[in-house]
Amino acid sequence: MSASTSSPARVLVIDDEPQIRRFLEISLRAQGYVVVEATGGRAGLAELAAHGADLVVLDLGLPDIEGHQVLRELRQWTQVPVIVLSVRADESEKVRALDAGANDYLTKPFGTEELMARLRALLRGRVADGALPLYDDGTLRVDLALRLVALGGRQLALSRKEYALLAALVRHPGRVLTQPQLLREIWGPDHAQDAHYLRVLTAKLRQKLGEDATHPRYIETEPGVGLRFRPQAAAP
Repeated sequence: MSASTSSPARVLVIDDEPQIRRFLEISLRAQGYVVVEATGGRAGLAELAAHGADLVVLDLGLPDIEGHQVLRELRQWTQVPVIVLSVRADESEKVRALDAGANDYLTKPFGTEELMARLRALLRGRVADGALPLYDDGTLRVDLALRLVALGGRQLALSRKEYALLAALVRHPGRVLTQPQLLREIWGPDHAQDAHYLRVLTAKLRQKLGEDATHPRYIETEPGVGLRFRPQAAAP
């Protein structure tokens, strides 16, 4: 959930260094932002899922899970702007973070004015977007924030890749996602041509959703192109 454009922006800081958190809290509050803190990746994801944010400031070197993993997980269900603050100055680290879903990358130590300018740029044009992503038609329920899938009221046990495929499709209802696009997202850039991986995974996911491949309800194949998620009207 985002704040409205007339209310102060809510900034979630995920960093395990007390000095950095204190510095950011003072600096951000002085600019009128609402500041929420988390000392680890899991706590940060939980806070974001429960209460939302308008922007996330993320350190990469967290004590429980890597910042890159935090990025990958939150990008499963939100497009909230993320700025990475890190001591890692290598170009490869920056590229990796940006590819994982970061909007910007700033190397520690950094100047306060530069940080504030980058935050303002990312927050420009923010809008209230209502509830966190949830698909529920009365039969299939996909909660992208909690990473839960249920069919007919019964929770489904999906593999990591099965969930990744379903989540990717649900995030773009009615839109065809190409085979190379899905292969890159789920298996990585080295597998963009391995279409048989996707065919096998789609068959497994359809089976768990109780779908007939010849007359699918949710996952429709666009021959030679890719897959599309077909949202259904909710039962009255």
